[in-house]
Amino acid sequence: MGYSKRVLIVGNGGREHALAWKLAQSPELEQLFVAPGNAGTLLWNVTIPTHDIAGLVEFALQESIDLTIVGPEDPLSLGIVDAFQEAGLRIFGPNQGAALLEGSKSFAKIIMEEAKIPTAEWQVFEDSDQAKNYLKTIGAPCVLKADGLAAGKGVIVAQDLETALQAVDEIMDGGFGSAGKKLVIEEFLEGQEVSLLCFSDGVTALPMVPVQDHKRALDGDLGLNTGGMGTYSPPPIWSPELEANVMRDLVAPTLRVMQERGTPFMGVLFLGLMLTQKGPKLLEYNVRFGDPETQVVMKRLKSDLLPILWACTERRLSEVQLEWKEEVAVCVVMAAEGYPLAYSKGVPIRLPEVREDSVIFHAGTGIIEGQLLSSGGRVLGITSEGKTLQEAREKAYSLVQQIEFPNAHFRRDIGVKGLEDKI
Repeated sequence: MGYSKRVLIVGNGGREHALAWKLAQSPELEQLFVAPGNAGTLLWNVTIPTHDIAGLVEFALQESIDLTIVGPEDPLSLGIVDAFQEAGLRIFGPNQGAALLEGSKSFAKIIMEEAKIPTAEWQVFEDSDQAKNYLKTIGAPCVLKADGLAAGKGVIVAQDLETALQAVDEIMDGGFGSAGKKLVIEEFLEGQEVSLLCFSDGVTALPMVPVQDHKRALDGDLGLNTGGMGTYSPPPIWSPELEANVMRDLVAPTLRVMQERGTPFMGVLFLGLMLTQKGPKLLEYNVRFGDPETQVVMKRLKSDLLPILWACTERRLSEVQLEWKEEVAVCVVMAAEGYPLAYSKGVPIRLPEVREDSVIFHAGTGIIEGQLLSSGGRVLGITSEGKTLQEAREKAYSLVQQIEFPNAHFRRDIGVKGLEDKI
């Protein structure tokens, strides 16, 4: 790399704060910008929304940005990478063709089929009556997915036939807009879920540390699906053998098929895995850093992030060696009361002093007249590290208790699964 870089991060969530926090530590960083950012990234914020691709290109050209990093999936699906590359700008993330891996569940399944990747049995429907007839033949439990992007909320796990039939109407009758025009129905897989994010330059992929996410709103994995209520890394059920298996049988074939199709995948390839009794199966692809996975991954990453991303844009990832901390990291999401349904905004928040082993990552926050206020559903990601999972949990929850955030909603069992899995 050799010279200092001007970097732009696109997005305004907890993931983007975690990326900014990590990049700010790079000796190779000259200046950082976050568009539009949140209260946690205030130092670096630029008021350009994530969907204003022309505005972001114009800003990057004006400010001589050396590297842009895209956080959320929406701008990737809208073709932000293609627009930046056409303007001669360096950007980390998949182009519009490759971003379809997340933008269309049915496309993802076709790629899995071509790459012979172990996954759930599936069918895709554009007609609700046909979908319902199919459900009556296979029964429940089963999984129903809106084909397009639905902010992490387009998946319904139906334990009985009545719920499954209702879900068809919910997804296909306009509740999910264009995302629900097509419906993917899958067999229900049993096991534990693990997220594995990989850096990819289109040819080479390097795995990050494995993470276990907690999708449901309530303790004990009850309640509605959310964008994620907390994470921890590493889960004790993960092993080097399992990782080698996933990289060989799931990641490498995906990269090969994407290359063969003329849409090589450069960016973060995020695998949602189910560890079944028959081995790991792929639930879904995401095409960007996960949220709240990134919070624990960045806390554990020892290496400088900037040269890794740069190497990806130059197809030099094979030259990179990643270093990780041994410590365990836990992230507890504090959400607004009512999330993921209707929730209040503008709730005043007061934060305590934080020790070096913890970070409060901001998500849905803003500052008005000097006062920190909530502005979204998921508001803060309290992230701590410790020598053990128990220690990391204790630090994170102790910090949660010190935060003044009236009626905040958070799960009290983030990482408990990992304690139970200790062998």
